[in-house]
Amino acid sequence: MRIYGDSISGNCLKVKWTADHLKLPYQWIETDILKGESRTPAFLALNPAGQVPTVELDDGRPLAQSNAILLHLAEGSDLIPADAYDRARMLEWLFWEQYSHEPYVAVARFQMRYLGKPTSELEPKIVERGKAALRRLDEALADQPFLVGARPSLADVSLVAYTRVAGEGGFDLADFPNVQVWIGRVQQALNIAD
Repeated sequence: MRIYGDSISGNCLKVKWTADHLKLPYQWIETDILKGESRTPAFLALNPAGQVPTVELDDGRPLAQSNAILLHLAEGSDLIPADAYDRARMLEWLFWEQYSHEPYVAVARFQMRYLGKPTSELEPKIVERGKAALRRLDEALADQPFLVGARPSLADVSLVAYTRVAGEGGFDLADFPNVQVWIGRVQQALNIAD
């Protein structure tokens, strides 16, 4: 399996972390989005959307979209709850991550860290919704160690990717103590280096 990913991307790292956790063999192919490496004819032949992560499976079939890749890689593993309701709750978090978390927390981080924008130049909606997403996580983690049950699931893998670096987007994680503890717990459980 080949994983085409950019190491600055939380969406790419969560695929790498899942493969590592599950001890799946793969070749990491660093694909620098800032240099347009996901827009070359060769890459677009693999993924016409020109996005990373993209996985080329052992049989040559490509698969894109980070959470779809996670679900494929983790099929039958302990990262997907066996209980149908818990599995649906995990999926609920995965969908929420791409719609209500990543577009704000990750975008603020990208604009500040990689485009050099100061916090004052971020669109206020991005900051407001990023804080709301972190607050939602903090509340959900007030009385449970992980997002779904007593062990980490793909929900935790998916959401920890950009949450752990939210400070690079101007968000103060000290305002979200449950999130801070959870980040450490997920990193330890999945052997993710900081």
